Amino acid sequence: MSELKRTPLFNEYQKLGAKTIDFGGWDLPVQFSSIKEEHEAVRTKAGLFDVSHMGEITVKGTGSLAYLQKMMTNDVSLLKDGGAQYTAMCYENGGTVDDLLIYKKADNDYLLVVNASNIEKDFEWMTQHVFGDVEVVNISNEIAQVAIQGPLAQTVLQKLTTTDLSEIKFFKFNDEVEVAGKSSLVSRTGYTGEDGFEIYCAAEDVVTIWNAILEAGKQEGILPCGLGARDTLRFEANLALYGQELSKDITPIEAGIGFAVKPNKEDDFFGKAVLKQQKEEGAPRKLVGIEMIDKGIPRHGYEVFVGEEQVGEVTTGTQSPTLQKNIGLVLLKAEHAELGTEVEVQVRKKRLKAVVVATPFYKRPKK
Repeated sequence: MSELKRTPLFNEYQKLGAKTIDFGGWDLPVQFSSIKEEHEAVRTKAGLFDVSHMGEITVKGTGSLAYLQKMMTNDVSLLKDGGAQYTAMCYENGGTVDDLLIYKKADNDYLLVVNASNIEKDFEWMTQHVFGDVEVVNISNEIAQVAIQGPLAQTVLQKLTTTDLSEIKFFKFNDEVEVAGKSSLVSRTGYTGEDGFEIYCAAEDVVTIWNAILEAGKQEGILPCGLGARDTLRFEANLALYGQELSKDITPIEAGIGFAVKPNKEDDFFGKAVLKQQKEEGAPRKLVGIEMIDKGIPRHGYEVFVGEEQVGEVTTGTQSPTLQKNIGLVLLKAEHAELGTEVEVQVRKKRLKAVVVATPFYKRPKK
């Protein structure tokens, strides 16, 4: 059994009494107080997450754009300096290598943020396909990341920087921000369905930033948050999780992130033919929301039936803390994916009724 990896913040959450679990080979906090309390803090006030386990890969050189266009499903040429883009990397058969964020710092200078459990696999896939003047470097161990999320995130973070955070718009970033005196890249992005920021800094600076944010947010009721709340928050907002909604066997179109697939861009990319066909003709399966009619919780991996036919599988499910309902995301055969369709979920030895409903389950109220 190999030892679990730890982020530079591990000792800080030990001090806060966090309960930690093995998450993709990392020893990470699942909760500090309770999942419901942390979830509620992010929806109504602010929460702080350690996301230093995420991977960072730089792509530099005069061939960077051509290379990224070949590797990514989205149209990277649309990115301007200081902009972020959500995209996927696919295999030739349309299955997903990973979903990720690309930050464009300048022409020929990009930062990619990938899922923790995929760092080695992604890096290998990327280096395997390098062509032209391109340098791909895995800098994951040098970088730490925290995310402050919630309606009061800007109020709290603004206390620690002279940079006007209101000028950083959604999916934009500034890589010259000092947070608590430490040089950082701050982007208005997140994985919770709320407003907020992700802060990238040198690994040795993250403890200072983490403690400063918790101190600065005391008045606003900020809470340190674990993976449990991160999962319920992203699930309510219908944000895909690699390994559940996305995998080597699930295409971005099936997973409902077709907006990040641009088959009409001039450049050829891995999976283009399959994804173009699925986008135009519809994918064989579709990710849908369900709400339980019978009493029971649809969990990851549970089978879904119409009559005697298995028509899908639950990718994520729980009791929604915000909605107080038992809901799930299901990868369903397309012919059964209509809103209002009744299905049955195999919960242990019973088949329980559920109905296909619209997603996202939760949308942040407009200001």
